[in-house]
Amino acid sequence: MAIATVNPATGETLKTFDALNAGEIEDHLVRAERAYQDHRTTSFAYRSERLLEAADLLDADRDSISRTMTTEMGKPLAQARAEAAKCAKTMRWYAHHAEELLADEHPDPADIKDSGAARAVVRYRPIGTVLAVMPWNFPLWQVVRFAAPALMAGNTGLLKHASNVPQTALYIEELFRRAGFPEGCFQTLLIGSGAVEGILRDPRIAAATLTGSEPAGRSVAAIAGDEIKKTVLELGGSDPYIVMPSADLEKAASVAVTARVQNNGQSCIAAKRFLVHTDVYDAFAARFTERMAALTVGDPMDENTDVGPLASEQGRSDLEELVDDAVHQGATALCGGRRPTQYPAGWFYEPTVLSGIVPGMRIHREEAFGPVATLYRVADLDEAVRLANDTPFGLSSNAWTRDPDEQARLARDVVAGCVYFNGMTASHPGLPFGGAKRSGYGRELSGHGIREFCNPTTLWYGPED
Repeated sequence: MAIATVNPATGETLKTFDALNAGEIEDHLVRAERAYQDHRTTSFAYRSERLLEAADLLDADRDSISRTMTTEMGKPLAQARAEAAKCAKTMRWYAHHAEELLADEHPDPADIKDSGAARAVVRYRPIGTVLAVMPWNFPLWQVVRFAAPALMAGNTGLLKHASNVPQTALYIEELFRRAGFPEGCFQTLLIGSGAVEGILRDPRIAAATLTGSEPAGRSVAAIAGDEIKKTVLELGGSDPYIVMPSADLEKAASVAVTARVQNNGQSCIAAKRFLVHTDVYDAFAARFTERMAALTVGDPMDENTDVGPLASEQGRSDLEELVDDAVHQGATALCGGRRPTQYPAGWFYEPTVLSGIVPGMRIHREEAFGPVATLYRVADLDEAVRLANDTPFGLSSNAWTRDPDEQARLARDVVAGCVYFNGMTASHPGLPFGGAKRSGYGRELSGHGIREFCNPTTLWYGPED
């Protein structure tokens, strides 16, 4: 993929960028290593001051960077603004909490008395420069939720962003520089995917984090494993949205629409498979389909638009293939299922609800990355749990039930990194985020996220100390 800004609402190429050459990549690595040696010794107070300044600058830039994100990947402008605001909030959260989250731990002397120590301390130390390979769908948020804790921990970062959001990627580097972080603390690498392996194998890179597709995750994990380097992976998702008879159907149907079409349906944690108890299936399906069909598809810069274009022509083609395969095998499109005729240019696709899904259909097993929902009728909670887990992914899940016994069963048996009851999955800086199975491993956000790229070091002091 060329490194370029291509407006997905029109298909027009607006700006192109040259990839860094080998010498330029080496310069970035040198700066990152030099910056790390200084940054790791700075105080939490210093890092916090810099990160709070970055948050203030981002707030001031919110309108302009939101327009850049919308231009590059097509999300509705209001959602882009919300993404920028969330990033500033997360920066402030880590600026205020990092020192506490990484505070020294002091084991109880009674628990270590047979070690011969007079005392011991566990200290969380930074590990070095972390390579971040990030996707286009939340081009600011995906980066900040890594960068904020990494910088507060004393690490430095190199960002290989998706090739279709280069202006957003360059903005992030400039943001941290303007906030006063020293040269080299956080740098953007405008490179193709073919350059990732060489950088990851470089001894100056301590670890890697990737959010993206399963194939990309496999590749990065294999290379890092060969080099014995730590990785955190957040990959795909095919999240279930379970609706049981005790649910508030009006609210469940309303939230279901947002849960499915947020970010034009291009979110790993978007609800994708709607598993509805037979007693309320017809009522839920009618409400949900009516709301999906009523969404406004159009120019993402228009404040009245609910769903903009998909980020790439290939992404729309992949989504069409999944829908066409399902319909060919007997699924019914209750709404949508085609390109909107009023937008011949750009990569738009109608909000779609499919019923009659069976296991042989590709969409039953593969992630639909766009505004397409699949409806399943389930006989009972057992079938809901079975279908919820009948996927190679396990990122998040949603369950609508007010029955405490059903909630306990779902909390125990649904295989996922998150289970949200009577609400929509959303990431928050104070809660760990990540998946199970082929959705990846490791955690972002919260204390779990900031400790992923730290070295928990045991300090042992003998009796003479």
